[in-house]
Amino acid sequence: MSMLGRLRADLACGIGLLSRLPTGWLGGAGLSWSMPRSIWCWPMVGGALGGMAALVYAALLRCGVASLPAAGWSIGMQLLLCGGLHEDGLADMADGCGGGRERARKLEIMRDSRVGSYGVMALGVALLVRVGAVAAMPGTTALLALPVAGALARAAMVVVLWRLPPARRDGLASTMTHLPAYALAAGLCGAGALAALMLPGARAGVAVGVAMVAAAVMCRLARWQLGGQTGDVLGATAVVTECAVLAALS
Repeated sequence: MSMLGRLRADLACGIGLLSRLPTGWLGGAGLSWSMPRSIWCWPMVGGALGGMAALVYAALLRCGVASLPAAGWSIGMQLLLCGGLHEDGLADMADGCGGGRERARKLEIMRDSRVGSYGVMALGVALLVRVGAVAAMPGTTALLALPVAGALARAAMVVVLWRLPPARRDGLASTMTHLPAYALAAGLCGAGALAALMLPGARAGVAVGVAMVAAAVMCRLARWQLGGQTGDVLGATAVVTECAVLAALS
């Protein structure tokens, strides 16, 4: 497969995995997909999703909508574009870690499609933090902060995937144990470069530093509670990191 075909396949895989956006325009039907290889574009996809949410927020402010409802609509648009994928992981991880005593029981709870009290509380706090942080930003600031937060959140997912073994032998995350070094480096460096390009030096450093801390905390928590990572852990990592970065930039 040509280099161009491989890039198209990676983009189609990354967009299809992390969002509900169509990928047919990439012509990926006959291409060889590889989820481990696609990690280089995860921050790019996250940055694009954050940028779409930022445009909604800025447009609503220009139309005279107050900052709080405008922020709510922008985060709602982001959830729609992502299909609530990461939020589902956050709720499942909160329920599992909060409701189970043994690791096997925690993983069993995380597979239950029902949402418990811990999951509801985690989702409520995550939505409150993001909407509140965005509402505290002028439209021009949000246009920069939301794409950076989206990119760094997906880069944090890559870090957790790289640093932790799978917590179970089946599931999506268990198939991604061998990450290409070039894709890993490109994804992490790309997220850092986006932050450096879009934010002033000090604020870029704060955003990257907060994202690194969030990824480290989620790695430590997942290893302690579950013995490794799962798809739900990756989704929870994205939400926690985005909350932390937006709060720091607000």
